[in-house]
Amino acid sequence: MSTEQIKANKKRKKQRRMVFRTIVLAILLVAVIYALVSNLSKDKSNVDAGNEAPDFKLQQINENNELETIQLSDLEGKGVMLNFWGTWCEPCEAEMPYMEKLYPKYKDKGIEIVAVSLDATEFVVDRFIDKYNLTFPIPHDTNNEVMNLYNVGPIPSTFFINPQGEIVEVVEGALTLEKLEDHLKEIQPK
Repeated sequence: MSTEQIKANKKRKKQRRMVFRTIVLAILLVAVIYALVSNLSKDKSNVDAGNEAPDFKLQQINENNELETIQLSDLEGKGVMLNFWGTWCEPCEAEMPYMEKLYPKYKDKGIEIVAVSLDATEFVVDRFIDKYNLTFPIPHDTNNEVMNLYNVGPIPSTFFINPQGEIVEVVEGALTLEKLEDHLKEIQPK
C-alpha cells in the first residue's frame, strides 16, 4: 500500500468517526428536547394549599351492605377533611380513633371527614371499620385513581378543604388529636 492510500484510508476513517459522532449527538439532542417538551406540556394538576380541590366520585359500602357514592362536589358548602390511608399503615391506624372522636362534633358544625382507603379489598377495610367502630364515610380507591389525582405520596396524607372547595392545608403523616382539631376549626363554615 502506498503512502497516499494509507492517508486516504485514515481520512475516510476520520470522516466516518465524525459522521458517527454527529449522529449520536443529534440523537441525544432530540431526546433531551423531547423530554423537556413532554414535561412542560404535561397536565400537572396542582393540589397544594390555595388550589381548588379536584372533584372525584368513589363507591363505599355502608352498614346495610349497599353501595353508596361519595362525590366531593356534593359536599360543597361544607368543610372537608380528605384523608388517604391504608389498613397496613400503622400511622394511619393511630390517627383513626382521633378522627372518629372528633367526627360527631364537627359533622354537626358542617364538616365532613372522608377517609379514602387505598386497600385492594373491601373485606380488610370492613374489618378495620368494625374494629374501630368508624362512622365517617370510607370510600375505596382500589385502582388509585383519586390517589393519583391528588398526587398523594406518603400515607397518611390529609387535605383540608374549605366550604368553597379550596385546599387550605396539606398534611403528610399522622396527625395528633390536637393538630387534627386545629385543622378542622380552620375549615369550619362560618
